[in-house]
Amino acid sequence: MSTIALPEARYHPVSRLLHWAIVALILLEYPLAWLMTDHRGAPEDALATWHIGVGTTILTLFVLRLLWRLIKTPPPHPPMPAWQALAAQATHALLYAGFVLLPLLGWLAASAREWPVHWLGLWPLPALFPANATWAELLGDAHQVVALGLLGLIGLHVAAALYHAFILRDGSLRRML
Repeated sequence: MSTIALPEARYHPVSRLLHWAIVALILLEYPLAWLMTDHRGAPEDALATWHIGVGTTILTLFVLRLLWRLIKTPPPHPPMPAWQALAAQATHALLYAGFVLLPLLGWLAASAREWPVHWLGLWPLPALFPANATWAELLGDAHQVVALGLLGLIGLHVAAALYHAFILRDGSLRRML
């Protein structure tokens, strides 16, 4: 008796485009953050300006991705143990929270430093917080802690995708490629 291969459940092309565009921008954003020589420097600093512009772009694409996900539900996961499904859900929830919290903290910190924030690097956005050196430092530190936590979650996400691709060979990674 022969079996019929079912078509592979893949994410919609818009979902994949938004995912990989955000990945590309993250690969740019973290080095920009680390290359900024003085996070408390002048807003004219080119790296800080680029960092803020890329951050607002990531936030915009992420919000679009969330809205798209409400319209187009993702394909079902391949069968996996309950603990893996729970771990995947928790990781994705934390990633989503981080992708909203991180740029908002950055925007708050920039506002407290009186740095201009531009949407997509082009249009000025209002300050979310009054100028305040103490709060600027605290918000900047919180932004950095969340950034490092998000980087760890991204590493976990990538490790899980590679585990599913090369150890389990269950097609999970192909859904997003």
